[in-house]
Amino acid sequence: MHREPTNAASPGRRALLTAAGGLAAAAVTATATATATEPAGAAGHREPVPFGPAVVRPGDPRYASLLKGDNQRFVGRPDEIRVVGTTEQVVRAVQEAVRDGRRIGVRSGGHCFEGFTADPAIRLLLDLSPLDAVGYDPGRRAFEVQPGATLGRVYRTLFRGWGVTVPAGGCPEVGAGGHLVGGGYGPLSRRYGSVVDHLYGVEVVVVDRDGTARAVVATREPDDPDRELWWAHTGGGGGNFGVVTRYWLRSPQADAEARSAAPDPCRLLPPAPAEMLEALVEWSWDSPRTTRRAFTTLLRNFCAWHERNSDPDSPAVGLYAVLRLNHREATTFSMVVQIDAGIPGAADMVKDFVDQVNAGTGLDIDGGSATVPWLYPMTWPGNGEAGDIITRRYKGKAGYLRRSFTDAQFATIHRHLTNNTGNAACGMLLVGYGGRVRAVEPGATAVAQRDVVMKAVYHSVWAGEEDDGANLSWVRALYREVYEDTGGVPVPGRVSDGSYINYPDVDLADPAWNTSGVPWYTLYYKDDYPRLQRVKARWDPRNVFRHALSVTLPE
Repeated sequence: MHREPTNAASPGRRALLTAAGGLAAAAVTATATATATEPAGAAGHREPVPFGPAVVRPGDPRYASLLKGDNQRFVGRPDEIRVVGTTEQVVRAVQEAVRDGRRIGVRSGGHCFEGFTADPAIRLLLDLSPLDAVGYDPGRRAFEVQPGATLGRVYRTLFRGWGVTVPAGGCPEVGAGGHLVGGGYGPLSRRYGSVVDHLYGVEVVVVDRDGTARAVVATREPDDPDRELWWAHTGGGGGNFGVVTRYWLRSPQADAEARSAAPDPCRLLPPAPAEMLEALVEWSWDSPRTTRRAFTTLLRNFCAWHERNSDPDSPAVGLYAVLRLNHREATTFSMVVQIDAGIPGAADMVKDFVDQVNAGTGLDIDGGSATVPWLYPMTWPGNGEAGDIITRRYKGKAGYLRRSFTDAQFATIHRHLTNNTGNAACGMLLVGYGGRVRAVEPGATAVAQRDVVMKAVYHSVWAGEEDDGANLSWVRALYREVYEDTGGVPVPGRVSDGSYINYPDVDLADPAWNTSGVPWYTLYYKDDYPRLQRVKARWDPRNVFRHALSVTLPE
């Protein structure tokens, strides 16, 4: 499955940042083939052979390195890892797998929260990482992004070439593949909407009812007969309908420019800021002033500000904040605030926001702010990092918020963040959302949760398998008790509005953890699920593409 992650990064990486801040194999020969012969050039020069596919099997020295994704709780053992570099190679690999009856898993960046590509049933793992081109397509009059391109690569290429950007996630190492199809969001989403609000088209390798694999291009054009396939990729989640091999991005408001005789690519996506103002604010858990009342007041202030300032036309939509609530074992908790420094009054807006969040708490603040260029390497886009080889086991859970938590939920959060069973890398994030995201009507895309103002992410991260039980228990207990009144999950209602498919959580499909009677697919997709099932029935009638939380065929 293609993933994402996240705005706020995957829990493993983000928790690690906030706290300071994983075969034996049979010997089978691996092969690598090229898809074209080498054409002769001038003076005997030969052009490079196009990449791949590389076929990597157990026993190959590359196998272990290509096997693991970001969350090393999950490690599969496919018969073959096929590293592909073209759409044609993807079609051929899928066709062979269908012919041989082999289950397929698809990975671009490898940052899925769950083990969808490590399922023991998967015999062929498709690695899309070499499909990483980013550029302008004059034929489509849109920007092309291939699934293996990391978000950092997307941002750098769009900015250096054309001065534009997209409101995608804040972790530069996440692959575009699953991030976009799941409805990606990030630090500019309050200002520019979800990234899929700028999705013009997709190229998808699908399998017909007779078992034929082929590539299909679907766009948002009203007269496109395959438009529903495009729609399903505007938030329907990865691994459901086929293998995405290409995205095209163009803002809807730029369609008139695109239809002109000589469109200016620099006007087809939102302009990137020249500079960003970022503030880091920190509070001490060890201060005697950090009482439950003070902590709760701070959380309530953060939530209330987002309730008041998340309308689509709010003057504050340019401000993005993440409240990073570490367990008290980390000794501090913090908040990151980011804004385009070119917005009039940006510095005053940040100061006023910080003052409002801290108002009435009596807590001392440590931290500072800086204005940095857009591509400043350690700060923007976003403030996530790739993680490290030691701490790569994590569990993430999530929920949308339509308004502030209740008093009982605040008390639960404080109790778990200060208990004796957590560690420095346990915690949760409250992430600013809403703004222009709310300007899009439900149903226009497959992102069902539009009337929301925040996302909550609950996580635990750790190093060794021996610590799995304790860490899983901590985050599951926190989550279940926060949503105790609705069966342990964020059932859509006055406060909550389900969860985000790019933060997949198999517990939502487990009756031991979801006692609400509301099925997992309603929590993720709400009323859009039957429509997604109809798309599934047309484009994946053999259910070739599936995982633990995949869209199912209609009965």
